[in-house]
Amino acid sequence: MRASAQSRTAVRLLIYSIDVEGGQSTLLVSPTGSSLLIDTGWPDHNGRDADRIVAAMHDARITKLDRVLITHFHVDHVGGVPDLVQRVEVGEFFDHGENREDSEITRHDYAAYLKAIQGKPRRIVRPGDTIEVPGLKIVVLTADGNVVQAVPGIEPTPNPYCAAEPKWTLDASENPRSAGILVTYGEFKFLDLGDLTKGKEVELVCPDNPIGRVDLYLTTHHGLDQSNSRAIVDAIHPRVAIMNNGAHKGGSPEAWQTVHSSPGLEDLWMLHTAEDSDAAHNSPEARIANPKGDGDGAYLKVVALQDGSFSVTNSRTGQTKEYANR
Repeated sequence: MRASAQSRTAVRLLIYSIDVEGGQSTLLVSPTGSSLLIDTGWPDHNGRDADRIVAAMHDARITKLDRVLITHFHVDHVGGVPDLVQRVEVGEFFDHGENREDSEITRHDYAAYLKAIQGKPRRIVRPGDTIEVPGLKIVVLTADGNVVQAVPGIEPTPNPYCAAEPKWTLDASENPRSAGILVTYGEFKFLDLGDLTKGKEVELVCPDNPIGRVDLYLTTHHGLDQSNSRAIVDAIHPRVAIMNNGAHKGGSPEAWQTVHSSPGLEDLWMLHTAEDSDAAHNSPEARIANPKGDGDGAYLKVVALQDGSFSVTNSRTGQTKEYANR
């Protein structure tokens, strides 16, 4: 009998979607034990988000972070860096370059980031770059408002979902500057585009889709309707999606419905119940890590194997669902 994704522990990729109350923090640990943290959540709260990252690290049995990628310089993504570096050794930081947003709060958070990582190696990424994590293939798809044209090993294909997509206006915030990545482990693919907004999503996958299909999709921008265009969600055909929303942030009914109705989707997991939405646009409670109010920090843990099979575990309940390779 084939061993399950949860029980086969020797060769696997771990992905933790960490609850940072409507920000982002996603931890990847490769089969070699090498790590990449994507974003760090919010500042302050007595180091709440840094402590939750450390808890996920303990579960993964790692004591340092080899790499940290900051998708963009909004406070719910970069704000936790000063707290994190006080608790954890970090080998190298990656980001898209200078802050591009003309707002006082983002200038403040960018300056705090630069101060916190002073003396640490820092690399600015561009579309087409790779982030070296032994055991994984990680390609930068978007960064600083630019998008990749092709991904090595993937043949771009015409995207039939582009024709019906409206024309979206780009905003001047950091969101469309997000550094987004495609992670490949054998036959398994994971997509994380930070807070990329619809105009850039469409530019990335229209008229041709350079990404192909993915197994796991971290819904973009916490499940807000500013992102998650049908042109990209339907084109990538995710088998499973995780929405990193908060109780009162993200999880919009429109974005939830777009993801939930995408072709071939098997499950949509959520970090929180979207309390400003309705029951019809929330997942079943078993698929929600923190069902009531601000959570206790329950996370969603993905265990992926090279053959493309994987599992998702809700740390609140300890229950696991398996997804066979396709």
